[in-house]
Amino acid sequence: IILVGFKLRRVAFLTIYTDAAEPEQLLATDDATEIAAQLGELGVAYTQWPVVADLPSDAPADDVLAAYAGPIAELREREGYVAIDVAGLHPSDDPAWAETAAAARQKFLAEHTHADDEVRFFAAGSGIFYLHVGDRVYAVLGERGDLLSVPAETTHWFDMGTRPDFTAVRFFKDPEGWVGAFTGDPIAERIPDFDTIVAQRPAAD
Repeated sequence: IILVGFKLRRVAFLTIYTDAAEPEQLLATDDATEIAAQLGELGVAYTQWPVVADLPSDAPADDVLAAYAGPIAELREREGYVAIDVAGLHPSDDPAWAETAAAARQKFLAEHTHADDEVRFFAAGSGIFYLHVGDRVYAVLGERGDLLSVPAETTHWFDMGTRPDFTAVRFFKDPEGWVGAFTGDPIAERIPDFDTIVAQRPAAD
């Protein structure tokens, strides 16, 4: 997918690893030019929408869709998406929350592919998409305002961290929505996870 009409900006953080039994870190960068070049080689588009500043991080799905109705409609019309939803998790004092969060995290940590493109807009919080291409793994940290478009059939997984805190708008061309084909490869167990990578990220200027 080629996304137009949005201002390309510096991606928060990109790390690249080998997919070996003992992964080696090949790159860790917050340089906009280098990140754009690395992701561009994969056919991945990473852009930003203007953030709705007064939208609460845990806003209901209907409020999120209303707040970003304009850019959502533009993208939907241009790319032909037939289904759009909102997914997210936020910290809670509910005793059952930790179990729910852990189960959700584990599901998306399993490496998989989709027949559909993976298109996500972060309305709040953050998460890392791991793209397994060839013998490398590209870990892309997405944050509020970021829009990530990954081509169909790209092997990947998503880590929301041990204390998930994010809201993401998801776009689909398949009316069934999220359908994953799991590879069975436990590679996510040996690549640094969300918490480790966020801790490595350089401090903001």
